Amino acid sequence: MWRRKRPDELEAVNLLEVIPIRLADWEEKAERVVVIRPQTFRRGLEGLMDRLLFLLSARRIRLDSVGSFTWLNLDGERTVGQVAELLREEFGEKVHPADERLGHLVRVFRREGLVGYRGWDDEVINSL
Repeated sequence: MWRRKRPDELEAVNLLEVIPIRLADWEEKAERVVVIRPQTFRRGLEGLMDRLLFLLSARRIRLDSVGSFTWLNLDGERTVGQVAELLREEFGEKVHPADERLGHLVRVFRREGLVGYRGWDDEVINSL
């Protein structure tokens, strides 16, 4: 089973150089992205907790315009820094500071199991 790296294991990594890869399915509705939360269950008591949390959480996450733009540009080829530049071009001052805002969003996506980082989460990425 895939073990996501703890946040402190990634502290020394420059997030702007990381290449996020989408792990969840999504739909586009009314120019917005709706991400469908994947089911990821471990074995044992942790798996029981995973199932419970999955049942209690939203299964579909509707993103705003910035989140939708970000999601569509996390294509597994671009770094976070490159996506931040695209955000600045598309939204200007609305996303200032783009690097910090995008960094927070990408960390949340990863914590929720929606994206993985190439070079860090290759086991789960390659299993798709």
